[in-house]
Amino acid sequence: MAKYDFDLFTIGAGSGGVAGTRRAGSYGAKAAIAESVRVGGTCVLRGCVPKKLLVYASEFARAFDDAAGYGWSVGETRVDWANMIARKDKELDRLNGIYINMLKNSGVQIIDGHARLVDAHTVEVNGQRHTAETIMIATGGRPVRPEIPGIDLTMTSDDILDMKEIPEHLVIVGGGYIAVEFAGVFRNLGSKVTEILRSDAILRGFDRDIRSSLTEEMGKQGIELKIRTHVTAIEKDGKGLAVVIDTGERIACDRVLYATGRSPNTSGLGLEKIGVTLNKKGAIAVDEWSRTTVPNIYAVGDVTDRINLTPVAIAESRAVAETLYNDNPVRMDHEDVPSAVFSQPSIGSVGLSEEAASVIYKELDIYVTRFRPMKNTLSGRDERTMMKLVVDARSDRVLGCHMVGPDAPEIIQGLAIAVKCGATKRQFDRTVGIHPSAAEEFVTLREKRKEPAKQAAD
Repeated sequence: MAKYDFDLFTIGAGSGGVAGTRRAGSYGAKAAIAESVRVGGTCVLRGCVPKKLLVYASEFARAFDDAAGYGWSVGETRVDWANMIARKDKELDRLNGIYINMLKNSGVQIIDGHARLVDAHTVEVNGQRHTAETIMIATGGRPVRPEIPGIDLTMTSDDILDMKEIPEHLVIVGGGYIAVEFAGVFRNLGSKVTEILRSDAILRGFDRDIRSSLTEEMGKQGIELKIRTHVTAIEKDGKGLAVVIDTGERIACDRVLYATGRSPNTSGLGLEKIGVTLNKKGAIAVDEWSRTTVPNIYAVGDVTDRINLTPVAIAESRAVAETLYNDNPVRMDHEDVPSAVFSQPSIGSVGLSEEAASVIYKELDIYVTRFRPMKNTLSGRDERTMMKLVVDARSDRVLGCHMVGPDAPEIIQGLAIAVKCGATKRQFDRTVGIHPSAAEEFVTLREKRKEPAKQAAD
């Protein structure tokens, strides 16, 4: 008789949990996965996928405007928000079904309900206990909001995906990925958008030229940015709301989105009771193998607060499966992970920012170009693209590639391979560009920027 019910029991059926558990099942492990909401997790159901669908929807407004410059007579346009949301929900249902089938086809047992750890080898779900040799925690994160008066009147990124109508005036509090992405979406859909942030600039942690370039483009679109501003309360104001800020000003609006961060989903799991250590941020502390302080318990994805990106969670969980069930020890490499922000215009970035590189390397060569995309010459749109290379002057190695502009994520994905392989600026120079394209600018940059690096404001 087997010592345990399962070889692997995973808590959380988001992208990370599903990927690793499926792979374990494909290698012959007896596996189960527990989920308290719906299989698919934040990315598929409440994050990346529905958000990207809204980005696509909002970009049609720009396409209709641009068409006139190319001789098209588009006529009056309008968006049927209810129809679009219904179609979005139908697609999410389809993806949920695909994820369920993928698990079942890999022999994974799906258990519906909230799971908590009883001991190092026992998980309880809906009053029923299951034992496992190995447990993997992949519960992701959740939006957090500050405790201020009226905070319950606001939305999070989960809620905004199910709004019944487009607001006339949307206030967004925060300056990260989610804030700038939804600012672009709803501005293009016709909302007045005000974005409030406590710091001096959007997108903390990104290269300063990315931050300044996107800020400029958002301003051209009519998005109002209020920096170094604190919200003190949210109040009802007639049929709408009022955001009260530290100057005493009241900003009347229809809806308020709080996008001020996410917290690891670790509460209610029984972690500390069985000896799983959490760090100061409440995330699960793990080693380079994603192993917690309890040797048979692993944790992957946003619940560990390392690099909170879906592909990272997938890679971490697959590494666990390879190591434990395929005799192929794999450690997730967290260096030079590319990222994208689906703002408008979009952002792609890989490697070190100029500020981060200046701390590590004694001498840098910086190449920056800003230009009007070819498409905008006829459309008349006043939007510029920014591209940047950060290079170690001594070794000639390209340390970072950064872009703000159309198709930035698609372009940076290819460059991420070059950065990962340690490509030099000379190798970039020897690469023939594809003409006419924006991407060719990355292999034609020649002029070094002369001024020294400056630290971006937080």
